[in-house]
Amino acid sequence: MDEILMMLERDSRLTAKQIAVALGRDEADVQAAIEKYESDNTILKYTALINKDNLEQEYATALIEVKISPQHGDGYDRIAQRIYQYEEVESLYLMTGSYDLLVTMTVKSMKDAAVFVYEHLAAIDGVTSTATRFVMKKYKEQSCVFVKTPEQEERLIFR
Repeated sequence: MDEILMMLERDSRLTAKQIAVALGRDEADVQAAIEKYESDNTILKYTALINKDNLEQEYATALIEVKISPQHGDGYDRIAQRIYQYEEVESLYLMTGSYDLLVTMTVKSMKDAAVFVYEHLAAIDGVTSTATRFVMKKYKEQSCVFVKTPEQEERLIFR
């Protein structure tokens, strides 16, 4: 992968000037490369990674494994298109292994994920089964570590 893309993937707040200085390149060339990546959809979106554990509201991250019967002529695409249309779906992947699709979503509660499965996913023609898993604790996501090292944690002293 291009060095510019790797730097932006690690920190999308970097400016063309900062990237140019770090790579020893001309700022105009870096800016032109970024604009090209944006126009050809290599860069799809700039986003912030939020540590939701620091927020006051509750949430649950669900990973839903979906087995499907591929549709003649469409393979997995028709069903995948139906699934990714739902606003709740954050990510959808075609997988190898014991299931076909992996849906990721963040919801207010485990019950909300269950309702999504039985009202939406299970109702789609071609979906043969699902298995829902919930994230209990995030340690690392998108190369960002969520947990504090022992040196960073404040220790409680019991007397």
